[in-house]
Amino acid sequence: MTLLRTREIREMTDEALARKIVELENDLLRERGVAAMGGAPPSPGRMRALRTNLARALTIQQERRLGLKVVVKPFSLSASGAEET
Repeated sequence: MTLLRTREIREMTDEALARKIVELENDLLRERGVAAMGGAPPSPGRMRALRTNLARALTIQQERRLGLKVVVKPFSLSASGAEET
């Protein structure tokens, strides 16, 4: 499982986002069940990635509920590696 990019989540419809949240919650529940029973998870970083993806999706869903407009600034790096504004 890879991290979902915020841009990818924002491009989802409300229905697709709701389905993705349910899917992430179920996956996380399964991983927590394996860990609670003392089993070693096959991928230790998977639980963290699931939690991060779920948090991002829930945040975007809440923004939509509240009607917040999120302005995404383009990201650019200068030669020194610092962001210029």
